[in-house]
Amino acid sequence: MSTTPDSALNHPITEADIANYLANTPEFFTRHAELLAAVQLTSPHGHRAVSLQERQAEMLREKIKMLEQRIMEMIRNGGENVLLSDKVVQLAAGLLQVQESAAVAPRLLQEIEALFAVPQVGLRVWDVSPDHAQSPFVQAVSDDVKSFAASLSEPFCGLNTGFEALSWMADPAAVASLALIPLRTAGEGVGGSTVFGMLVLASGDAQRFTSGMGTAFLARIGDLSSVALARWR
Repeated sequence: MSTTPDSALNHPITEADIANYLANTPEFFTRHAELLAAVQLTSPHGHRAVSLQERQAEMLREKIKMLEQRIMEMIRNGGENVLLSDKVVQLAAGLLQVQESAAVAPRLLQEIEALFAVPQVGLRVWDVSPDHAQSPFVQAVSDDVKSFAASLSEPFCGLNTGFEALSWMADPAAVASLALIPLRTAGEGVGGSTVFGMLVLASGDAQRFTSGMGTAFLARIGDLSSVALARWR
C-alpha cells in the first residue's frame, strides 16, 4: 500500500527514522559520497563549521585521548599498587625481626605509621594469655566493639561518626576518617576463625579512608597483624 500525503502527515518521518535508515543502509553514502564533504556540522572547538568527515576525525581524536587517559590512569594505579605491595612486604619483614612477643604491638603500630604515613594507629586485643594481660593494648573493650569487629567480613572504611575505637587514639578529635580492621585467628573465612582484636588506622583527611575504596591491602595488613599478635593468645 502506497503512502498517501495524509498518512505522511499523520506519521511524519522522525530523526530516529533517519538515523535507523542510515545505520541500516551503509551503502547510502557510497551512492551519495558527495554528502560526506557537503554536510556541515558545528565543531565543539570554536563553534566553526566543519565537514562530516572532519567532525568524525575530531570524535576519533577525542576517543583516542580518553583511551590514553584511561591507560595512563591504569599505569599510575599499577605503580601505586606495586609501591603498596612493597610496603606490605616491608611490614612483614619488620614484624619478623621482633624477638620479644611484648614488643610486637608497639613495632606493628610504628611500622604502619612510618610505611603508610598514617597519622594515628590504634589497637586493642582481647582473650590473650595472662603474660600479656597488663599490656596497654589489652585494656577492656565493650561487647559492642567485639560484636562489631566479629561482624566485619572485610575492613571497614568511612568517616568519623563517633566510633568507640576512637578513644584508643592519642587525639580522637583530629580524626576525620578511619579504617577498622578485624584481627582473626587462622581459619577458613569469617565463620571458621575467631576475632580477637581490632586495628584502627585514622587520618585527619576525610578522603583518606572512604566507604568506596578498595580494602585488599588493608586486609593484608590485617592478616599480617593477626599472625604477629597470635603469639599473645
